[in-house]
Amino acid sequence: MTPYRNQRAAALPARLSRSVLLVGAGDPSAFVPALASEADSVIFDIEDGLPEGQKEQGRADVVEALNQGAGAWVRINDIHSEHWQADLDALSGARNLRGIMLAKTESSDHITRTAMMMPAGTPVIALIESALGLVNANDIARAPGVFRLAFGVGDFRRDTGASGDPMALAHARSTLVVASRVGGLPGPIDGPTPGASGEQLDEACRVTQSMGMTGKLTLDPAQTEAINSGLAPSEQEIAWARELLHEHESGMPGTMDGSYLPRLARARKVSDLAATYGLWNR
Repeated sequence: MTPYRNQRAAALPARLSRSVLLVGAGDPSAFVPALASEADSVIFDIEDGLPEGQKEQGRADVVEALNQGAGAWVRINDIHSEHWQADLDALSGARNLRGIMLAKTESSDHITRTAMMMPAGTPVIALIESALGLVNANDIARAPGVFRLAFGVGDFRRDTGASGDPMALAHARSTLVVASRVGGLPGPIDGPTPGASGEQLDEACRVTQSMGMTGKLTLDPAQTEAINSGLAPSEQEIAWARELLHEHESGMPGTMDGSYLPRLARARKVSDLAATYGLWNR
């Protein structure tokens, strides 16, 4: 496979990924378009994205794609699945594997055992999809090997009976944000909004960002640009940061009250993110 990975995304640290594209492994022809998309990170899905009777073939297709140059993550089956061990055995020697996402993570032990089965340093994204996983989020966020938390909205709603209303899911999102902070992790990855576009997708990104989450799953390559834009510093934020940093560097700061240092820290963070995403010099 030609390494089509979009160079901007390939150079972006995974901890700063905004759009995280899940690609079902049942159709290997979808791998190259996904890797050429604007997604910050691509995850080949051998769990929900692969019918039961295709697990072995799909797993082999993913390993072949990785070995031939595809730089991607892989979502594996949960630790209680008969496929978990086979997934790890197959991926442990794969080249260009960026990391794995563990489905249905419900305890820190799930992460620890998974990480121990992979080469040292392989990052593991914990996908929280149940009430039990949410209750244990703080421990999961501090487990050896965990890299980032992600929210499996669909399965969580099925487990709890919650609606898709942002208010109904606010506690879950907030819990993952706080747990990520406690564990010293990057901001968590929010769940997908299937079928959304335009203002509906923009609003979903506003909810994600307002809760303190910094990434968003998607099943649709066409959503990636909107997600990248929605979860990056806005033009107004960049202009504000540029002005404050200019005043600070010129020795002429504005109001020097108790909020100045926090505002300065925020401006520096906006500046760093905007530069990383290629927005600062626009």
